[in-house]
Amino acid sequence: MKICVTITTRGNYGKLKSVMDCINADPDLELQVIAGGEAVLPKYGNIIKDLKPDRIIPYIVDGETPLTMAKSSGLALIEFATAFSDLAPDVVLVVGDRFDTLAIVMAATYSNVPVAHIEGGEVSGSIDESIRHAITKMSHIHFPATDDAALRIIEMGEDPESVYMVGATSLDVTRDIDYTDLEEYNHLEKISGVGGRISIHDDYIVVLYHPVTTECDEAHNQVEELCKAVLRCDYQTIWIWPHSDAGSDGVSKAIREFREKIPYNYPIRFFKSLPLEMYLSLLKESVCLVGNSSSGIREASFLGVPVVNIGSRQDDRERAENVIDVLCTDRDISDGIFKQYEHGHYSSDYTYGDGNSGRQIVDILKNKKIAIQKRYCGTRTVSTPTDC
Repeated sequence: MKICVTITTRGNYGKLKSVMDCINADPDLELQVIAGGEAVLPKYGNIIKDLKPDRIIPYIVDGETPLTMAKSSGLALIEFATAFSDLAPDVVLVVGDRFDTLAIVMAATYSNVPVAHIEGGEVSGSIDESIRHAITKMSHIHFPATDDAALRIIEMGEDPESVYMVGATSLDVTRDIDYTDLEEYNHLEKISGVGGRISIHDDYIVVLYHPVTTECDEAHNQVEELCKAVLRCDYQTIWIWPHSDAGSDGVSKAIREFREKIPYNYPIRFFKSLPLEMYLSLLKESVCLVGNSSSGIREASFLGVPVVNIGSRQDDRERAENVIDVLCTDRDISDGIFKQYEHGHYSSDYTYGDGNSGRQIVDILKNKKIAIQKRYCGTRTVSTPTDC
């Protein structure tokens, strides 16, 4: 059985790493890896260096606007269709709600290749929710991360026997990391990143802020507010660059302007990307995570790390008590950071699972016969139309 895994961002890789390891460890399965998008671009960290993919597909159109995001999706559709024709996988495994993931699923669907979808059924802000639900309706087997998400998938008319609540795959890596030694960071800082030096033995915050695609024109101003808050709090800061969604040009510009204004040795270090294990280790020991990444909802809650969640990007997601939601103003953000500093770390939360998802997914894929023809399995309610 050939299982094709698609890696397009550092987040994809983190969420699929344990699944890939389990596939590789099974003699009855063959792992195929297609890497593309951000994952193959140096400006986003070029995270595929250790992957050895079967196919590399560059398709990102530079510009980071709604127009380039749509064009990138079109190119991804064309190139992944060709790749699936060449590799002939038995199932394509995708995760989440990225704009390019929708294109990948369309390519698989038109190629009559079953799609397995991780993290469907969740609700959130931005256009991500629409894309996520569209992927669900084209997927043949579902691996949601929570009970509520599983119920929503069934409510959308998906066959209950195709829905398996396994938890969040990103927690598999989070659970297995050795968090006792951060000294490797000192070496990493010498060869990557820009800005001041960070003492990992003193208090620091981690900042990870992505553009909200439905608010892309506001991205620059939003990050300016975040920069003011970081200065107001005056903590050491590890800042990680955003994804390539529409609006990330505004985010990047605001970060560069901020970087040019502060002294060269000011204790803020900027990274295009970080190795997954290093990111999670730094996250665990931080004062808090500041931004709007789903990492604050999942991995941070599992680790008990305080989170200051900014704006609407994670609206309505299930979350633990470690998350404080704030408006995107410098005062609200800084107040949230100070509040989380005073609170300190939280107890671990298992809303998104216990870190044993990858093995479950592989066992299910290996033993389940997946029908390519889908059927609507919901209940239909007949009512009289309302007069206008």
